[in-house]
Amino acid sequence: MSDEFDVIVIGAGPAGENVAQRAVRGGLSAAVVEERLAGGECSYWACIPSKALLRPVELAADVSRVPGLEVGPIDTRAVLARRDEAVSRYDDAGQVGWIESVPATFVRGRGRLDGPRRVVVDTPDGGERVLTARHAVVLATGSVASVPPVPGLREAEPWTSHEVTAASSVPDRLAVIGGGVVGCEMAQAMHGLGARQTTMLVRGGGLLERMEPFAGELLAESFAAAGIDVRPHTSAERVERPEPGGKVTVHLPEGPPIEADEVLVATGRRPATKGLGLESVGLPADRPVEVDDSLRATGVDGGWLYAVGDVNGRNLLTHMGKYQARACGDVIAARARGEADDLPGMRAVADGFGPPQVVFTDPQICSVGRTESAAREAGFRVRAVEYDLADVSGAYLLGDGYRGRAKAVVDEDRKVLLGVTFAGPGTAELLHSATVAVTGEVPLERLWHAVPSFPTVSEVWLRLLEAYGL
Repeated sequence: MSDEFDVIVIGAGPAGENVAQRAVRGGLSAAVVEERLAGGECSYWACIPSKALLRPVELAADVSRVPGLEVGPIDTRAVLARRDEAVSRYDDAGQVGWIESVPATFVRGRGRLDGPRRVVVDTPDGGERVLTARHAVVLATGSVASVPPVPGLREAEPWTSHEVTAASSVPDRLAVIGGGVVGCEMAQAMHGLGARQTTMLVRGGGLLERMEPFAGELLAESFAAAGIDVRPHTSAERVERPEPGGKVTVHLPEGPPIEADEVLVATGRRPATKGLGLESVGLPADRPVEVDDSLRATGVDGGWLYAVGDVNGRNLLTHMGKYQARACGDVIAARARGEADDLPGMRAVADGFGPPQVVFTDPQICSVGRTESAAREAGFRVRAVEYDLADVSGAYLLGDGYRGRAKAVVDEDRKVLLGVTFAGPGTAELLHSATVAVTGEVPLERLWHAVPSFPTVSEVWLRLLEAYGL
């Protein structure tokens, strides 16, 4: 059975869905191929379920800071039930319906490249369906969790983001390997929902090491107060689980081993390129698909292959994958119409500014652009200013004991912001203003005229500019 479309998208996560929508909006026909659930990783095993698990923990922390309110115990069963609602009980009928309403053709099965503009789909019934593309094939297969080569770890059947966000119960004892975003968010979620003992093994010197140092330090203090045991400069040396589903023992280079009911591996992700058929078009099968700013794969004759989202390795964040996908779909449609190759406004140039990112812990950690150290390494002449968020009236009013910090990194030659970081309860809602300022390269003297409302936490913008000297 052979089908021809203008555009074929492999992967029906947020990036794949957005490519198809923009291509169809541009007048093209599209097919979307998905092996698992339409909606992808974010909808079922990452962004959506993790935030559903974290929200009650965050809200309980907020309430505890306000005199006159009492925090009752969290009903873990109710939280898990709401998580199930948030992920549509792992039923993608709604997502498939949305794709078909675009309208695009949804094809269930595992898609792989089989030469130029040709996609072979292994269907659930054991058959094959061959699709051919008139204009473009877009890879949007996302990424998969990396499991480090620790002896016994794979055999111990560790949790990754898939298992922890889909957990039907909270383990009494949890060991977490890794101190990045997934490790921090899920350690706090599981601990807040009832894990009695949560231990984090962090290979580096602290949490969230790719962000400004104060962010990880504030989060580590919050974890310590909650009873989460963070062990920096510590790695798992060997893992044992004699019986499936039984106790896990994590051996350390020094000191007694850690005994846990589950071990969560949160040490990063790698592009999902295995079995994608990249070798059939002359690309390496074990690396991210390199692309230009129009998201077209480099090194492929004919310029028909594109890659968006995690699979190209540029920015492993859902919102950045969707951003790339919108640009990609518009570019494909324009090129199909024979428009010029240089398409201003249709390229993923924001990838180069440093993506906005939120860590939904308590305190929330969020940033956009470059850190101070990254800006200096890139050769910018930099000045950084910081401000204690607890000294902002709006933050004080959110509750007693509010702790937080803000930092702005300034390009001294152009007088524009290179990066901004906030750490503190509720700071995620400040991030988009920072994203506009950084991406739009708003001059500081102009930014000073953007007056923040009083008394809101956003008054920190004024305080940062005053600290700079404006």
